[in-house]
Amino acid sequence: MKSLMNLTRRTVLASLAAASVTLGAGAAMAMEKVKVAAIYTLPVEQQWISRIHLALNTAAERGDIEYTFSENVANTDYERVMREYAEGGAQLIVGEVFGLERAARKVAKDYPDTAFLMGSSFGPVAPNFSVFDNWIHEPSYLSGMIAGEMTESNLIGMVGGYAIPEVNRLMHAFMEGARATNPDVKFMVNFIDSWYDPPKAKESAFAMMDAGADIMYAERFGVSDAAVERGVKAIGNVIDTSGDYPETILASAIWHMEATIDKAIERVAAGSFEAADYGQYSFMAYGGGSLVMDETLIPAEVVAAVKAKEQEIMDGLFRVNVNDERPVSDN
Repeated sequence: MKSLMNLTRRTVLASLAAASVTLGAGAAMAMEKVKVAAIYTLPVEQQWISRIHLALNTAAERGDIEYTFSENVANTDYERVMREYAEGGAQLIVGEVFGLERAARKVAKDYPDTAFLMGSSFGPVAPNFSVFDNWIHEPSYLSGMIAGEMTESNLIGMVGGYAIPEVNRLMHAFMEGARATNPDVKFMVNFIDSWYDPPKAKESAFAMMDAGADIMYAERFGVSDAAVERGVKAIGNVIDTSGDYPETILASAIWHMEATIDKAIERVAAGSFEAADYGQYSFMAYGGGSLVMDETLIPAEVVAAVKAKEQEIMDGLFRVNVNDERPVSDN
C-alpha cells in the first residue's frame, strides 16, 4: 500500500500516550485512543476546514484520538484516499464530500466496520455513514441584525462561494436578521463558484461597493480585504478574523466543530456509532455556534437588542428560519 505520508503536500499525525482510566474497584486499565483520519479537498487554513481541523487537534491534544489528515486532496483522488485510510485501520474517517457524494458513500458501504462522518448536503445512510454541516444560521441571523442597523446606504453586499444549501441558509438567515431591524435594506448577492479564490471574491466586493454597498457579508476570504481598502464595515463567517481586520469586522457568526467531533468520537469509542445526522450539534444550544461582536464599533442599544434576541434563541423562544434556496439580489 502506498504510504499515507505521500497523499498530499503535508500529512500530520498527532500521537499521544494512551490515557489510563480507573474502572470498578480502582483497577487501572489502558484506554485505547480512537484512530481518526481526515480528508480535506482544500488547505487546512481554509476557514470551513480549519474549524474541523481545530476540533480534531483539540481531541488529539486531550489524548482521546490519534489524528492523521490529508489536505488538498483532488476529487479524483478522494475515493482512493478514503480506501487507504480505511485499509490502514482508521476507526473514524472525517471529511467533506460535496460534489463527490456517490463515491464517498460507495466507499463507506465497502467498509461497514469503519465510521464515516462527512460534511454533506444529503442524509446519512446505514449502517456507518453519518453527516454534518455548519448549521450556524442562528448567529448568522444575529449578525444580520447588526448589519441592518449599521448600514447607512441601506445596501449590503454579499459574496459567497457556491450556492449550496450549507451556504444559502446562512445568507438567508443573515438577510432575515437585517430586514428585522431595517425593513428598507436591500442586498446585492454574488457567488464566485470557488471555495478559495480571495482575488475573485475581492473583485466582486469592490463591484458591490462601487454600486453603493457600505457593509459587506464576507462568506469568503478576500471580501474583508476589499472592505479594509474602501473603509467600509464587514460581517465575518465561520471564523473570527477581527484581529486581522481591525476596525472593520462588526461581528462574525462562529462555527465550533468540537461538539460534533466529540460526540462522534464518544460513540466510536463506545462501539455505538451509527448513521445519523450530526447537524444539530452546530446549533447554539449545543455550543456549536456563537456570535462575536466588536462592541467598540456597534452602538450599545444595538448590542443590547442582539443579546436579548440571542437569549431568546437559547431559551427556545425564537427560531431562525431555514431557507436552503439560492439567495438573489434585490431588484
